[in-house]
Amino acid sequence: MSGPAAGAPGERGPGVPDTAEDIAAAWERERPGTPVSSIGIVTPVWQLAKLLGDDRRRVLAQAGVDAATLDLLSTLRRSGSPYTLSTRELSSRSLVTAGAISQRVARAEHEGLVRRVPGGGRPRTVLVSLTPAGHELVEATVDQVLRREAELLGGLGPQEQQDLAALLKVLLRTVQDRVGDHGLTQVGQD
Repeated sequence: MSGPAAGAPGERGPGVPDTAEDIAAAWERERPGTPVSSIGIVTPVWQLAKLLGDDRRRVLAQAGVDAATLDLLSTLRRSGSPYTLSTRELSSRSLVTAGAISQRVARAEHEGLVRRVPGGGRPRTVLVSLTPAGHELVEATVDQVLRREAELLGGLGPQEQQDLAALLKVLLRTVQDRVGDHGLTQVGQD
């Protein structure tokens, strides 16, 4: 084999992606002066989002629930007893549109996980409550998801996890301010 040794930037072999460092070095080589400082942060964040999102989908598939349904059930569960919110509150807390909440609620109601009742006081208000089956499903599933994610983060010590969480919080706020978007959605959603 001629050229750089295997493992050198650009010579990783078929199917092995370039590292963030490889990508930055290639841009610096090909376009001197190109601002590449973000690559070492943004590329791993995108890669982590993909890996964590894919892994969460596998865990949820094994548990027999989709991410949108778990988000709905989790939002209701976190609201505290009696685990009831209006569709407007669900939309606000889930950071999805009223139409998306309506679809999620209809699907979860069909599956016996929530129930809808007219809200007292306001004519078009609809209240959504967890059913015993929904409560049971969210309890079991949240434990599975959070246990798995804690396992995936196990390569970092407790202080490293706290430090990273603090830095990510600052970065998120900064990016939100700069792009003018303070809404959050699940990874991969628009």
